[in-house]
Amino acid sequence: MRIVRSGSDTPWEAIVGYSRVVVHGDMAWVSGTTATVDGEVVHPGDAAAQTRQALANLAAALERVGFSVADVVRTRLFVTDISRWEDVGRAHGEVFGDVRPATSMVQVAALIDPAMLVEIEADAVRRTGA
Repeated sequence: MRIVRSGSDTPWEAIVGYSRVVVHGDMAWVSGTTATVDGEVVHPGDAAAQTRQALANLAAALERVGFSVADVVRTRLFVTDISRWEDVGRAHGEVFGDVRPATSMVQVAALIDPAMLVEIEADAVRRTGA
């Protein structure tokens, strides 16, 4: 089986040397995804809106390689202010409420850009018959 690597053209991928999504067989791993559009952080100060945008970016990355959010089995949420957990959690639930992946939410000191409040990783397994 070959490994497929898919990028998203964010400014950090080439510098750090990573792919947005790596696929091997029926499994996909999505790198930390934030609320960026055209390389710029959107929704400064709004953790819920940043979560929604990061999840939209994550969903688009999965779709580019033939997966969907329904295939996600694990997410990891990194937040810069855990007191906003409910805003982040509700936005995550809007996407994954029926999917119910294993998940964790962890406070971190900072993300790569100070305007970023949330970063999300995901692991997916293609559903049988998909």
